[in-house]
This record gives sequence, C-alpha cells and structure tokens, in this order.
Amino acid sequence: MPGFSDKAILIDGRGHLLGRLAAILAKTLLQGNRVIVVRCEQLNISGNFFRNKLKFMSFLRKRCNVNPARGPFHFRAPSKILWKTVRGMVPHKTERGKQALRRLKTYEGCPPPYDRRKRVVVPGAMRIMCLKPGRKYCHVGRLSHEVGWKYQKVVETLEKKRKVKTVLNMRKRDKLKKLTKKAGEKVEKQLRLFLSYLGGCCIKILK
Repeated sequence: MPGFSDKAILIDGRGHLLGRLAAILAKTLLQGNRVIVVRCEQLNISGNFFRNKLKFMSFLRKRCNVNPARGPFHFRAPSKILWKTVRGMVPHKTERGKQALRRLKTYEGCPPPYDRRKRVVVPGAMRIMCLKPGRKYCHVGRLSHEVGWKYQKVVETLEKKRKVKTVLNMRKRDKLKKLTKKAGEKVEKQLRLFLSYLGGCCIKILK
C-alpha cells in the first residue's frame, strides 16, 4: 500500500481473502489514507462453505439475553461483514480508531461514481497468491445470502448491466480512436502537399 495521500484508494474486492485484506486495510486506514472497497460480495474466505456457515450460525447465537436489541449486532451484508472485520483490527473505541473507520467505505457491486475509475488489487491479500492450489474456499456473497442478505439477485443484475455498459463504452472509445487516427493521417497528407508547395514558392522568391 502507498504512503499517505489525499486521494482515496479504490480497491476491487473480487478474489481477495477477507481476513488478509482487512488486516492490510486496517493498517492503511490508521496511517491516514482513505480507502473505498467495491464488489465486496466477491470476497473469499478460506475453508469450505459448510464450515464457514457453521461459524457464522454460531456467531448469530451470541446475543444479550436480557434485551437482544442491545447487541451484538450481526450484519448480513457483505460490505458490512468486511467493515466489521476491519473494525476488529482497529482500536475503534479511541478517537484515532474512530477517525480511521470513518475513512473506510465498502460497497456491494460497483456503484456509479466508481465504475469509471481505475480499481487496484492488493497482491498480498489475493486468494491465488495466499492459498495453495486445490484448497477449499467460499464466497462472502453466498454466505450472506444464506444467512439473510436479500439483495444478491439485485446486485447480480446491476453488475451484468454495468459490464455490458462498460463493453459498449470501450467499443465506442476504440472506434473514436480509429476515426481520429484516420483523420490525422488524412490531414497530414494534405499538410505535406501544402508545405511542399509553400517551400517551392519561397525558393522562387529568394532566386
């Protein structure tokens, strides 16, 4: 991760391990950087799905017997699961920790302000870099859906639309580049003829 910067770091969560990414984010936030994570539903957790679901169900049973509305609160959305994982790695009860958490934004899918911006990855937290080939893993989006998150289909639909739109924009941009190049070549030929004519006229005048 880079040093302190005013510009927010935009991370694509797809294919990252939840815990590894959270640890790096916590350190980056405490250094004073602003971080935005998109596509949180495509984060991975090591271990097979059944084992991770059992862990989450155990977590759901932990509540206040007197009044469960007091907490602990069990977030189901993938973005909030990442947020809470980072919170556990930050001294969130101190002012420094509170300010660090305010600098973190997490989203499912890739919402409009960020779909046109360049996204980066964190190699130290990528599943293909950290997990041995053949090891089992699961997706946070599927886990969230199984424990009560209701927007999996909505996010999938919006992501499909975004990808189609991106492909169309790329084709349009490439077409415009080709036209610009063609026009430049055409103008260059005309300009060369014009300059050669001007050069000939100048030589005659000097004689």
